[in-house]
Amino acid sequence: MRDPEQAATHLAHAVELATASVASDGGPFAAVVVTADGRRFEGTNRVTATLDPTAHAEIVAIRTACRETGSPDLTGATLYSSCEPCPMCLSAALWARIDAVYYAADRHDAARVGFDDAEFHRYVSDHAERDRMPLVELRPENATAPFEAWEAYEGRVHY
Repeated sequence: MRDPEQAATHLAHAVELATASVASDGGPFAAVVVTADGRRFEGTNRVTATLDPTAHAEIVAIRTACRETGSPDLTGATLYSSCEPCPMCLSAALWARIDAVYYAADRHDAARVGFDDAEFHRYVSDHAERDRMPLVELRPENATAPFEAWEAYEGRVHY
């Protein structure tokens, strides 16, 4: 468990960033990644400003932290988000090997103002919801060729 006072401080900062983001072509979301050595990297929602549906605050903060640390591995880091992360952002935190995620408002608070990602949470947790966007496996003969090439490539960097 992280220091509760530090967590509260970082969450309060994320909420302040999210509030300010509303007036600067951003959505009402912000996130802060704090690395194990105490460096802090911020991100605000830039979806409409950049016309990028993946530019959620958490993704922006994770991308910045990875770029600035020179590694896709953020082991030891903590993600503080102004709102409960969506499944995409949670997946990004998992891929980045972030140790813990703390959030202020929850998905229901966001839904009350039109940011309802409940269907996305259902999609990843309930396979019956896959009618929304089918997930279909088609296996051509060379389906595993990229992995065979990766396995044979001596210069690969594991991530």
